[in-house]
Amino acid sequence: MAFWLIMSGIYKPMQITQGVISVAIVIAVNHKLKLHKFFDDEMDDLRELRFYYVPFYVLWLLKEIVLAGLHVAAVILFPWRQVETYIIKFKVNLPSAHARMILGNSITLTPGTLTIKITGNEFIVHALTPKSYQGITSDTMPKKVFKLFSNEERPVIHDIEIINKEDQIKQR
Repeated sequence: MAFWLIMSGIYKPMQITQGVISVAIVIAVNHKLKLHKFFDDEMDDLRELRFYYVPFYVLWLLKEIVLAGLHVAAVILFPWRQVETYIIKFKVNLPSAHARMILGNSITLTPGTLTIKITGNEFIVHALTPKSYQGITSDTMPKKVFKLFSNEERPVIHDIEIINKEDQIKQR
């Protein structure tokens, strides 16, 4: 609400009152949702999250978003470059549904990739070019998400299938 107030510049009592009521409704609904457990491995709280690592992850993700945005801009600005879209299927070994949600959202936030579906530990992702999915298949992004929850070093991604528009399957 404070962000909205700063950005809008409207400080009339009517708008502030409506904002306070809206915030109260959202908090009440979210509190009720928090009482419901959607996944078997859902944490009741985020006590397993390493909060001190979050700023490093956010800065790394912002850098990746900018680099991927420049890559997508180059693909758009130079139409003679051949574009082949890909579907990537893979499985991850992450500690919780929250970790999988963070990975799926991080993939979607990065230009050139889109998380299509997450079923259990299996992800289906659309990618614009091979460079777009490189950070996923090299296990860089999944390991960064895993670091939010553990300092253990281990592979996170496995059973990778890369399918291009001609339905040629490459297995890794």
